[in-house]
Amino acid sequence: MEAKRSPDGGWGWVIVLVSFFTQFLCYGSPVAVGVLYIEWLDAFGEGKGKTAWVGSLASGVGLLASPICSLCVSSFGARPVTIFSGFMVAGGLMLSGFAPNIYFLFFSYGIVVGLGCGLLYTATVTITCQYFDSRRGLALGLISTGSSVGLFIYAALQRLLIELYGLDGCLLIVGALALNILACGSLMRPLQPSDGPVPEKTALENVPDRYSTYNEKEKNLEENINILEKSPLANGDWRQESLLGKNPTTTARTKETETYKKKVAEQTYFCKQLAKRKWQLYKNYCGETVALFKNKVFSALFIAIFLFDVGGFPPSLLMEDVARSSNVKEEEFTMPLISIIGIMTAVGKLLLGILADLKWVNTLYLYIATLILMGLALCAIPFAKSYVMLAILSGILGFLTGNWSIFPYVTTKTVGIEKLAHAYGILMFFAGLGNSLGPPIVGWFYDWTQTYDIAFFFSGFCVLLGGFILLLASLPPWETCNKQLPKPAPTTFLYKVASNV
Repeated sequence: MEAKRSPDGGWGWVIVLVSFFTQFLCYGSPVAVGVLYIEWLDAFGEGKGKTAWVGSLASGVGLLASPICSLCVSSFGARPVTIFSGFMVAGGLMLSGFAPNIYFLFFSYGIVVGLGCGLLYTATVTITCQYFDSRRGLALGLISTGSSVGLFIYAALQRLLIELYGLDGCLLIVGALALNILACGSLMRPLQPSDGPVPEKTALENVPDRYSTYNEKEKNLEENINILEKSPLANGDWRQESLLGKNPTTTARTKETETYKKKVAEQTYFCKQLAKRKWQLYKNYCGETVALFKNKVFSALFIAIFLFDVGGFPPSLLMEDVARSSNVKEEEFTMPLISIIGIMTAVGKLLLGILADLKWVNTLYLYIATLILMGLALCAIPFAKSYVMLAILSGILGFLTGNWSIFPYVTTKTVGIEKLAHAYGILMFFAGLGNSLGPPIVGWFYDWTQTYDIAFFFSGFCVLLGGFILLLASLPPWETCNKQLPKPAPTTFLYKVASNV
């Protein structure tokens, strides 16, 4: 079989372009859901905490289901998953236009759209990584700005559509726009195999497939055959026929029986050893997870990312309602606050990514600085009573939210490149949990106190707490974060399976 080589260009730039528009089209409405949030409050008359679940589910479900999303892309490929997910996102948005109550929106907008966005994110990142190697960081940075540009444009677009066609018409039109994801998906052709030879396998990979479980097979296989010989199949009609006299027919049947017994024994043993191997892999996975949490910086990072999403995500959903609650007049809105957050998030991703590449910048401390500054900005929101102050704080929060671009760097520094996939999956799951819980908690604070002041003090405290915990875990020695986790001794299982199984 021929090896696949990343071209680092060519059709890869088409992949970057369509991946950018895919993230723009699928994340545009969910990240700018704050505009819809105000309309849903008026339309259904539910509490702010309950209504906030719609936007938080749309953001968090994709992260919570990231293992399933990865499995789907690995099994079916990026193109089929993108086309299928395009139907999910478009259908969920259109269904939301006919929602009779808030509970219907939990399903149509929160779960269907959210899961579709999670699948599309995984598909776009996966196929971009396949097409790029040396320029992978640049390619991923370009496609990640699609969601930020979507937030900037969709915030104003959805407000305009609501004024012209109402909430239902807005969701139908936005859903129709999402159908363009199908065209983007059709251009995501799989990477074609190159003409070069397959790289040589390592010594461990060179072990033939038929020697891949345990070396105790001979003894156990004989035991299985002996068990079968004692079974009714072995001692039944075939034995009785052999007592009547051996003839060609009887001999042939006896050989068929022996062959059948051997195949059943081999297949039974193979399944048993496969189950043992899967159990061993599961034990290894659990052991690696425990080893990750023994790294105090990783444990602090896990707490920090959860608290960051609990406290830092609500402004992108609730900022428009905060302005309305502060009696800011609509004629003062020269630009939607959510649009300001979106464009500054894109700027933050690019600038913080550039800073993280500088050799003299400590990436972990840079990330901690963004957390502490964001916590202070969140605590300042209750004191902002004008559009100008809210716009400035929105820009600061948007810029600091761009620290998502350096989070993989921090994770790599903490656990090492060989543990990155495992650690990042765990962290993203809890990031999704924080995304799902943050806005409803802030909304419940408002329902309880009839003001956003305590809610944003709570949000700021969460982000500050996560930042200081991470700071304490990384001080004084930075070497603690750079120290590689000990690699577990590789466990090799050898087995021998007959070729006819």
